Amino acid sequence: MSTSGHATATSPQPVVTTGQRPPLASLLRPQTLDGFVGQRQLMGRGKPLRTALERGQVYSMIFWGPPGVGKTTLARLIATTAARDFYEVSAVAAGKGDIKKIIDDTRAHQDELLGLVRGAPVIFLDEIHRFNKAQQDYLLPFVESGEVILIGATTENPSFTINNALLSRCRTYVFHSLTDDDLDHIIDQARAHLGGAQPVALAKDARAWLHTYADGDARRLLNLLEQTWATYADLSLAHAQASAQLTGRFDRDGEEHYNTISAFIKSMRASETDAALYYLARMLQNGEQPEFIARRMIVFASEDIGLGAPTALVVANQVYQAVANIGLPEARINLAHGVAYLCQCPKNRSAYEAYEAAAADAREFGSLEVPLFLRNAPTKLMKSLGYSRGYQAYNDDHRSYLPDKIADHHYFTPISR
Repeated sequence: MSTSGHATATSPQPVVTTGQRPPLASLLRPQTLDGFVGQRQLMGRGKPLRTALERGQVYSMIFWGPPGVGKTTLARLIATTAARDFYEVSAVAAGKGDIKKIIDDTRAHQDELLGLVRGAPVIFLDEIHRFNKAQQDYLLPFVESGEVILIGATTENPSFTINNALLSRCRTYVFHSLTDDDLDHIIDQARAHLGGAQPVALAKDARAWLHTYADGDARRLLNLLEQTWATYADLSLAHAQASAQLTGRFDRDGEEHYNTISAFIKSMRASETDAALYYLARMLQNGEQPEFIARRMIVFASEDIGLGAPTALVVANQVYQAVANIGLPEARINLAHGVAYLCQCPKNRSAYEAYEAAAADAREFGSLEVPLFLRNAPTKLMKSLGYSRGYQAYNDDHRSYLPDKIADHHYFTPISR
């Protein structure tokens, strides 16, 4: 379990081992609501969460948003503002037993105070989506009774990852990536801290590049600034770029993965080649497997282009083979070639939509009897029963080949040439 222990509201910072210097992100963590940076839609003057906190209203909530945008910081500030004990737990390493121990410790502490009424402690459960259903259910009675204030943080859509029962007992707040103005504020705080009496110099081109590198993530930004300063004793563009490693924010199992591949497919469907190439580049630069992208292009070639350009399926298959044979980085060229081609192809979903309509009938009506004239007749008995009788190879009398119950159904509209 990763926890700050039985931390009081006046000391919510994690315990640091003697002799170790806290990271810059920890040193610059604000200690008051006024010092909180970002999320103006929640924490600006007169906004809902800020107003509730100023009125002393503390309740269980879910913070949903990308990493490095202030979820943990705000949870700590809430505990400080409300003068509540604060427990910080990571759902990656913790379990039901860890939550039980916190609750038992809280109850024991209440007893030590001879019945003195204290507010419920704040339990901050980071990555709450990692808790399974049974673990989330265990929290329900304590949240319901108000014995604890639960603040869960997640980068995943809570509609899919948090039990409805628990979700209904918490208020959900959506956090956004930090703006360039927010990042500038944090950059200037870091410059002042690192420089001491004189803020560290930072050129405009370096500042602009840092905005892009941070991708709305304060922790990512501060870690790079700290690493660059420790290595080079300056924050020049060249040295910041040298210190940088993987850029971008991308989780191949998370929502950003699905959002980006969705944008990629929809851009190709709309023949928006520029957008499709941008999302392709974004996925590749952030670690997506090229084979996955190529497979999606094969599906797209049949689902969306179909009979509009039947050769699209051939091209998409060849792109996949090229990607598999060559690999990155050169395979990006094969993918770009394929994407540009698929975007320019005429789109025709008639085959796909016809299949879906036929599948709907198959599900609704079950195994309807195949018309006798279409049945296989390998034996004399079958022939005597009428199997295959009247069958014509070219259907000159234009009879329906469908089962009698759905003989008048039509799924496919031929393309007029």
